[in-house]
Amino acid sequence: MKLPSSEGRVARWLVAFMTLGFIALAAAAVAIGWITVRNRTYTAEILHTQDVRQAIATLQIEMEQSETARRGYVLTGQPLFAAAYARTAGKLVPAIQDLRHLTRDNRHQIDRLDLIEPRVADLRALRTQSMTLVAAGRMAEAQRRFTVDASVPLMRGIRYRLQAMAAEEVRLLAIRSGRQQWTSALFLSVAGTAAVLLAIVAILAILVIRRYTTDLAASRDSLRNLNETLEEQVVERTADLSRANEEIQRFAYIVSHDLRSPLVNVMGFTAELASAATPLAELVDRAEAEAPHILTEDARLAAREDLPEAIGFIRTSTQKMDRLINAILKLAREGRRTIAPEHIDPAQLVDTIIGSIQHIIDDRGAEVRVERPMPSIVTDRLALEQILSNLIENATKYLKPGRPGEIVVRGRTERNRVILSVVDNGRGIDPRDHQRVFDLFRRSGAQDQPGEGIGLAHVRALAYRLGGTIDVQSTLGDGATFRLNLPAILTIQDAS
Repeated sequence: MKLPSSEGRVARWLVAFMTLGFIALAAAAVAIGWITVRNRTYTAEILHTQDVRQAIATLQIEMEQSETARRGYVLTGQPLFAAAYARTAGKLVPAIQDLRHLTRDNRHQIDRLDLIEPRVADLRALRTQSMTLVAAGRMAEAQRRFTVDASVPLMRGIRYRLQAMAAEEVRLLAIRSGRQQWTSALFLSVAGTAAVLLAIVAILAILVIRRYTTDLAASRDSLRNLNETLEEQVVERTADLSRANEEIQRFAYIVSHDLRSPLVNVMGFTAELASAATPLAELVDRAEAEAPHILTEDARLAAREDLPEAIGFIRTSTQKMDRLINAILKLAREGRRTIAPEHIDPAQLVDTIIGSIQHIIDDRGAEVRVERPMPSIVTDRLALEQILSNLIENATKYLKPGRPGEIVVRGRTERNRVILSVVDNGRGIDPRDHQRVFDLFRRSGAQDQPGEGIGLAHVRALAYRLGGTIDVQSTLGDGATFRLNLPAILTIQDAS
């Protein structure tokens, strides 16, 4: 089947746009990966800054507590103060070493620490002298020296430089928090763009598949109408349809696989981002608890609401896209299966189907029965079983509330064809949707039952492969009758 030039151009444009969409998705995936790496780096820098601030605070606390213990011992001579001094003074050198290790990459902080360390040593010497005099019973002399020694200016100088170090870390924290907020905003923008691109690519893919599927369906309907009077045209059109069918199957299979590659990348990066969101939220909680003045409302909302919401939206979209791809692949695989006609008793086949889903039928409060006798048929068993299973299960699914479900399967012969009907008393289908329900990804009525809209599209595709048709008669609230019209004897040529 050869498409008209205008339709061919439309199809080529659709494929071109899909290709551009794939390229854009790949670029978005790379950008998201880069943003994730940068965000982790900025998070590590912020945590490092918090550690430095904590180390500065710890050193200052140990200094103050050591001085308080010394004064208490000089004034009272109680051993309790001596023990407290020994405990706090022993922590000063390790605290300075920890701070030096944490600030080794900051020359300004190291310079300040180089000024603090000798002053701490001088102060410790004065403190040790006071403690020794009191321990020797010379408390008056210790008190006299305490009032004139240089411990007060030394403490003042140490405090001043520790405050300068803390101010420097506050400045660095503001810079690094700003960078992290920027990467968070950039991530949201890129993630939103990727979600939009993903939706556009999915819509384009569906449009392409529907265009080819619609063309194929129209061609087969024309062949059916000309079957009895235009045998030569039927043969010619059948050959065209076979080629078109193979082309559509190859196209659907290739497109579905090409769609899955960027989809897997987006799903993987989404998982990475979800993992990165947890430490980010913990960091915001920590900043809010320890330094709330540096945390902006935008950063708080980005970490706690915007980022998780964007990740959830991307994950929902990718999951839906994955289900749609699987549906396309299912149709493509079914189109490649070889049809094998054999003698079949439809009544026995329906009994087998009912037995396999009896628990579903019982759970839904329905009853399925077969009207005998039914005409025998020569067709593909698996395809016919899939068609009838889908129709029967749909009938048990869409029951009318408050009315026990009754489904009847019957059959009759018209010339050289067999008509199999599935009749139910369910909620029915709006006459305006009688053709729509057989389209791919299209559904009718309230969407209160799970499904992707491929069941009846699959049924129609199988019916066409068996050389038949499927239609529905229904009104809202009065049930529906699906009629499967098949040749009584299917030949390989009819199924090609």
